[in-house]
Amino acid sequence: MSFLARANTKGVRTGAAVVASAAAVAVTVWGAAALFGPDGTAASQQNVARPGASDHSGGDDGRPGQQPQGIPDGIAHASESGGNAVNITIDDGPDPRWTPQVLDVLRRHDVKATFCMVGSQAKAHPDLVKKVVAAGHRLCDHTMNHDTAMDKKPVGYQEQQILEAKKLIEEAAGGGAKVEYYRAPGGAFTPDSRRIAAAHGMRPLGWNVDTKDFGKPGTAAIVNAVKREIGNGPTVLFHDGGGNRAQTVDALDQVLTWLKEQGRPTGFPVRTAPDTADAPASPAAPATPGAS
Repeated sequence: MSFLARANTKGVRTGAAVVASAAAVAVTVWGAAALFGPDGTAASQQNVARPGASDHSGGDDGRPGQQPQGIPDGIAHASESGGNAVNITIDDGPDPRWTPQVLDVLRRHDVKATFCMVGSQAKAHPDLVKKVVAAGHRLCDHTMNHDTAMDKKPVGYQEQQILEAKKLIEEAAGGGAKVEYYRAPGGAFTPDSRRIAAAHGMRPLGWNVDTKDFGKPGTAAIVNAVKREIGNGPTVLFHDGGGNRAQTVDALDQVLTWLKEQGRPTGFPVRTAPDTADAPASPAAPATPGAS
């Protein structure tokens, strides 16, 4: 992913500006009119990143700063477990059909993951958010509406997308559970969005391995993407929302079996520590479906 820098223009936005910005969601979310239909299925399965997007970190330079809560605003890739541990991350849910199946695979392999949830989905399926937390997984804010053009929007709009989603995810989780990470849709981070997230206790979270599962390339292709790209770094991107995820469920099962055979444990991404992933950023690539 390539992340576009933006000047820090945080300030009080007029009500009219916020309304105008929110209206733009209808034509920018997922490259279509809406993310999910009333029955919870995807209204569109497009999720096209900007041309030149890199699948390592984000649109700005990703350089860290320290926020009041002690959470760096640099984009995390490294694992808290260090060594050769791998971070499994699951995006775009929760989904009533696929999230329970993903949870079952993770349970059978005794693996914990980070679930990057869309605020509207968390509100619609609070029972699934609670199940994710009860199983010992961590929560990540993936914004309210999955607007992949968020980096081109005013700071007030970015803040609303991030903080409203955080509120809804935590309300759905209950029990004082906290959202610990923020992942920009399509990697559309900005210095402002990273700062906003970190100031509210959420570490910006990137990825090193894009399985391309969103485009449903076949189970074998998803598994092979992990085996081929795991040298890029430890954080792997899967999806439990946005469409039929049968291939993802099967591939996740195979990937976790393979990781165990390779002697690679799993863990959670760093939150307060500097990002120390050894791998260099992946080279820029043409836009493809499946970029978070």
